[in-house]
Amino acid sequence: MAITMEDIKHLRALTGAGMMDVKKALQEANGDHDKAIELIRKRGQAVAAKRSDREAAEGCVLAAVEGDFGAIVALQCETDFVAKNEDFVALTQSILDKAMAEKPASTEELLALPLADGRSIQDHIMDRSGVTGEKMELGSYEYVKAPHVGEYIHPGNMLASIVGFNEAISAEMAKEIAMQVASMNPVAVTPNDVPEKIKEEELNIARDKARAEGKPEELLDRIAEGSLNKYYKENTLLMQASILDGKKSVEEVLKGESKTLTVTEFKRVNLKQD
Repeated sequence: MAITMEDIKHLRALTGAGMMDVKKALQEANGDHDKAIELIRKRGQAVAAKRSDREAAEGCVLAAVEGDFGAIVALQCETDFVAKNEDFVALTQSILDKAMAEKPASTEELLALPLADGRSIQDHIMDRSGVTGEKMELGSYEYVKAPHVGEYIHPGNMLASIVGFNEAISAEMAKEIAMQVASMNPVAVTPNDVPEKIKEEELNIARDKARAEGKPEELLDRIAEGSLNKYYKENTLLMQASILDGKKSVEEVLKGESKTLTVTEFKRVNLKQD
């Protein structure tokens, strides 16, 4: 059966596969579109099984905000070459668009959602893996719900952040705080939000350091508390120095906008090592 360009374009639109991959699948399937799609899918499954132990350290991170909801998705692959491919970025964007539309509560729910052709996001990722020959996975899905949400995507699509606020805020200010999160990687919004395990680790490190320096045993707890407060100042969002005005803390910057303005939560996804 003759394979036409219209057949190839139609199947490529459905699967996201390359022109030559689609043509080959159609030829093997004798022009049957359903069989060709199944062939492409099986190739993706074979690649996934064969490369399951590989590290998918590259990828594309995108974020979006609409009203009181913001989301980040990270579609990961093995190489920078694939990560920058237009079809790969487009698939990441379609996953983010679906997340924004449906607001799923988990990565598993997001993967099960259908895209325009009715097939699940997981199926599309598998198909794309078969096309590129690389391991692919939805590495991250994070979201924030708050009265107001801001987002920031760092150039290169490897780092993004979303921040929730308790009340309306200017777009410029929301982006500034999201940039702060992306740049400074805080562990929590306030000291009260820092996990107890981290607090204990920081106290123990400070005590051990002071002891090694020969400080009196009776002063170790006081020294450790001082060190913990310094940790809070450097690693909790509201206490950090603003990246745009180092003379003010993030909390002071927010209060300059509104006396009652604060951050409710934030999410950050980075595919490169901090």
